[in-house]
Amino acid sequence: MVTTHCDVCKKKVDDPFTGRTFFYFSKYNVCEPCRDGLDAQLRNHARGKDPFSFEWFGKLTKDMLEKGVQKGKI
Repeated sequence: MVTTHCDVCKKKVDDPFTGRTFFYFSKYNVCEPCRDGLDAQLRNHARGKDPFSFEWFGKLTKDMLEKGVQKGKI
């Protein structure tokens, strides 16, 4: 059995399946609940952005992940 840990909440994910139970963002492993929280926050920030830029979105994603890793939650 393979086990990995979420870099944000530090919870253990047994039998990880990439794209379903954990995800890679930049250099971070993120579990599904933390990814859902990240998506919700990104959605709120991206809705008001006009014009939209993928460069800006990538930087925002990375910044939110780094803050989440420091806090231990997203």
